[in-house]
Amino acid sequence: MSLPGLSVIRGVLRLATFHVDGFRNFGDSTAHFTASLAPFIALPLVGTAIMLMHGDGTPALAELLATWAALLAPPVVSWELARFWRREAAWLRYATAFNWCLWAMPLAVLAISMVLGVLVTLGVPLDLGAKTLPAILLAYGAGLHWFLARRGLDLSAGKAVVVVLLTNLATTVLALGPLAFSR
Repeated sequence: MSLPGLSVIRGVLRLATFHVDGFRNFGDSTAHFTASLAPFIALPLVGTAIMLMHGDGTPALAELLATWAALLAPPVVSWELARFWRREAAWLRYATAFNWCLWAMPLAVLAISMVLGVLVTLGVPLDLGAKTLPAILLAYGAGLHWFLARRGLDLSAGKAVVVVLLTNLATTVLALGPLAFSR
């Protein structure tokens, strides 16, 4: 008997290491998709409630809107692109896997930090390591996003690049909007 949560963890670990079979661990229903969004909706709500209790109303609400915009932009953009390229049938599984694979990023930070820690111990300057971490993390995140789009939506390499670029552009613009108005 397999627990549903273990399937998601297995899927994230497989996809985070660029194994296409990880997609099999995710469902392709709206229930699976909304379950993949739930933690990202709930956690910012808790943070906002804490900020509101401390009297930080406008910044709290702006951060909540920015977080939700960043959360919802990727599925909206990828849906429109999948529809345009007639890949709608693959979209729910892709979007579900994409959401769950956001949890791979903290694991990547941990792994990269450990490697950089060893390198610093071996004599690599600390400031070089500190500058390298964001670049490596950005490259890994873009590579993972590309892999998910390419394999999850069964797109050409170029179309997967378009998904990554447009999704990240829309996410950045939509997330920065509420923050700009709160200042």
